[in-house]
Amino acid sequence: MYNKTIMVGNLTRDIELKYLPSGSAVAKSSIASSYKYKSQTGEQKEEVCFLEFNMFGRSAEVANQYLKKGSKVLLEGRLVLEQWTAQDGSSRSRHSLRVEEMKMLDSKGSSESGSYGNNSYNQAPKEQYAEPSYNPNQGAGRVTQARVEQNIPEIDIDDEIPF
Repeated sequence: MYNKTIMVGNLTRDIELKYLPSGSAVAKSSIASSYKYKSQTGEQKEEVCFLEFNMFGRSAEVANQYLKKGSKVLLEGRLVLEQWTAQDGSSRSRHSLRVEEMKMLDSKGSSESGSYGNNSYNQAPKEQYAEPSYNPNQGAGRVTQARVEQNIPEIDIDDEIPF
């Protein structure tokens, strides 16, 4: 099964940061994203989607430091179903986004958001590494990972295409 959601929008409230007993940070907030379209009558309409989200670890602390209500952000993660019992005894549930990657979209130095430009923060870094290798010169049992450089060639779009 595959569960991936990408939302681009604005925060509807400031980040709420808490810490678990283990010391891990948890941030909660919600995002609003809109979709504009013309109806069959030619009338301009807009749908707005509100979605609660949670992020954990260092990205939660970064979000708390740089984001606030109204900040534009791209959130990537998976949908999870939260279920609980309300104070009146009724069963409640809602879908929320478990954030795996966050990208701040407000421009650098923007006074409204306080964020630092097109910065991205992943909970799981996507840098490419070579296979772990054992190096006897580094001590007993140490495993190292060598960073793999990506050599992407420059393409001149004015060159003739050979096919």
